[in-house]
Amino acid sequence: MAASIHLKRAYETPAEEDGTRVLVDRLWPRGVSKETLQLDHWLKAVAPSTDLRKWFNHDPDKWTELRRRYRQELESGEQRQAFEELQALAQQGPLTLIYGARDERHNHAVLLKELLEET
Repeated sequence: MAASIHLKRAYETPAEEDGTRVLVDRLWPRGVSKETLQLDHWLKAVAPSTDLRKWFNHDPDKWTELRRRYRQELESGEQRQAFEELQALAQQGPLTLIYGARDERHNHAVLLKELLEET
């Protein structure tokens, strides 16, 4: 079973209880320095493809379809390998998935957390 998994926007202050901090976005969060973010890892490959990200465009009405398509993407290639790396990190202790999206309920980090908790 995975250790505790948390979600945090890139614009929130890092905390001791975050454990391992992993940026799960393909793009660096706008206006945030590396020093401020205090990351342990940046797994670009675990993020949705550029095409899927642009298609979704932060539209909550597309959330159900994004979930389906993103799960499909995570089943092969580079994204699967990155997800497996995330699973391994989750086994080691507290893990915080860092993301840049404004919407805290409709973003791929939410789905990653669900998938990690299922395994």
